Amino acid sequence: MAFGHTNFYLLIIVLVSGNSCRQSRFVVIRGYYTSLTKQSPCLILFTTGDNHMDKLILSFDLGTQSARALLVSPKGDILFKAKKTFAEPYFSKAPGWAEQSADFYWKQFCEASLELKQMAGEAWDNIAAVTSSTIRDTIVCLDKENNVLGDVIIWLDTRKAVCPPLPAGQQALFTIAGAMNTVQTQRASSHVNWLAYQDKERWDKTAKISYISGWLNYKFSGVLVESTAGMIGHLPFDSKSRSWMKAGDILRAVFALDTGRQVALVPPGSEIGSITSEAAAATGIKAGIPYIVAGSDKGCETLGLSCHDRASAAISFGTTATVQFSTEQYFEPQPHLPAYPAIMPGFYNPEMEIYRGYWLLSWFKKEFAAKEVLEAEQKGVSAEHILDARLKEVPAGCDGLIMQPFFTPGASMPFAKGAVLGFSDVHTRIHLYRAIIEGINFALMEGLYQMEKRGKQKIEKLYVAGGGSQSDEVCRITANMFGLPVYRGSTFEATGLGAAIAAFVSLKDFASYEEAIKAMVHIKDEFTPNAKESRIYQELYAEVFEKIFSKLSPLYEVIDRVLLLN
Repeated sequence: MAFGHTNFYLLIIVLVSGNSCRQSRFVVIRGYYTSLTKQSPCLILFTTGDNHMDKLILSFDLGTQSARALLVSPKGDILFKAKKTFAEPYFSKAPGWAEQSADFYWKQFCEASLELKQMAGEAWDNIAAVTSSTIRDTIVCLDKENNVLGDVIIWLDTRKAVCPPLPAGQQALFTIAGAMNTVQTQRASSHVNWLAYQDKERWDKTAKISYISGWLNYKFSGVLVESTAGMIGHLPFDSKSRSWMKAGDILRAVFALDTGRQVALVPPGSEIGSITSEAAAATGIKAGIPYIVAGSDKGCETLGLSCHDRASAAISFGTTATVQFSTEQYFEPQPHLPAYPAIMPGFYNPEMEIYRGYWLLSWFKKEFAAKEVLEAEQKGVSAEHILDARLKEVPAGCDGLIMQPFFTPGASMPFAKGAVLGFSDVHTRIHLYRAIIEGINFALMEGLYQMEKRGKQKIEKLYVAGGGSQSDEVCRITANMFGLPVYRGSTFEATGLGAAIAAFVSLKDFASYEEAIKAMVHIKDEFTPNAKESRIYQELYAEVFEKIFSKLSPLYEVIDRVLLLN
């Protein structure tokens, strides 16, 4: 509903748990009404007869392209949100590099926090604890005083380390185990190895190697630790035991990180300290409020989507598209690649990810959708809103146009590249737009089926989050392609919600994660599959998509060799 450009004040009375106005205590707080074209201030009147506003979690969420600060209630309501979108998510000093200043991330959190405080008014005084979740695999070098050395190397960075040969005996063991190719790829893609072997000056000054999550923990609390549920890839971490690899573990040879440079690890939900006076001055948060570690953005998102049983899987339509679920059984989703420790005690999160997932839609918008961008500006809506409406113009299967979205090499696909098959003169730009969405889903289907087989479990329902999940049409396409019901929560902020769940459980507001999920996660939409379209997609998957990579992989390798030689 639009209200033009006139500021207004909206009074909302929310009755909680059947309390009448006469029985309840009211708190007036300031907020903002958001339409497609503007923000306007409003007043919100909450009843607090059931302590709905008496205890809140301040949850921070650092993504690749934005940072958020949320005030979350024990009922899972996002009462206030401040978002900072990055004009420059990263910068490149050389081809393939992706870096950012650590102080830039801290500044975004501080600014979001101060904006949130202004919005929240008296509700700010009800913050019981602070927590955060961040992007993964983003490396920070620290000196002996925990000062940052150089810029942060973020997960998108594709530079390759040139490592000295492994001892002959270790090479033989890895070869016998069939893991030599994976080991070589991991060594080359490890940013720690690049620092050790290509940036020796910085490496010699480095006292600790941390992810951005650990450094932000330090900025809030003065304590440098990492959550075991935040550890992922390219460091000598044993996911199964949730600890650093032992000194004698053969896999330690893959990574240059020695034990002296390792950061201390704690379980998710640990209260590691409280907001320092320095952090309080920068963020507006009251000093002394407990600070609780949560886990990685994807792990928090899976929790915030309520995926805690063997029948549920979480799909994230973000910069990286992922499919992940929770299981008490440890297994490798792909040979020699680990499942990640979950936030829930005793659980793991096997995951398959598509690098540059929904980033491809941003790429499409930039390169092919000038018309829709202009139309969106004229109508005061997003370009994605216009493009989503046009998805219905193209039938399931895109009239034979199929996208294989493996644009970024990984440990299991070192020569991966993207491909589009089936072009003909009937295809339009919108066919390509839908083919990107379908291609990402085909790849996620492949990953899910592989994990189901390896974990011996069957997924029966999907929960979606991330920017792409805001589109009804994307959710419908997803339900049809997987042939499973797709559920969308009442908030798109599943990551921040998941971190808040961990904090509330830590504060003993809930006896278990299951109890917290039941109280805090609310499903708003269900998308059921169309049987006819599901049959089309399943046939295209089995007869075409599943065979593309194996057929084209030798050609990808040739392309790399030719370009390298010339």
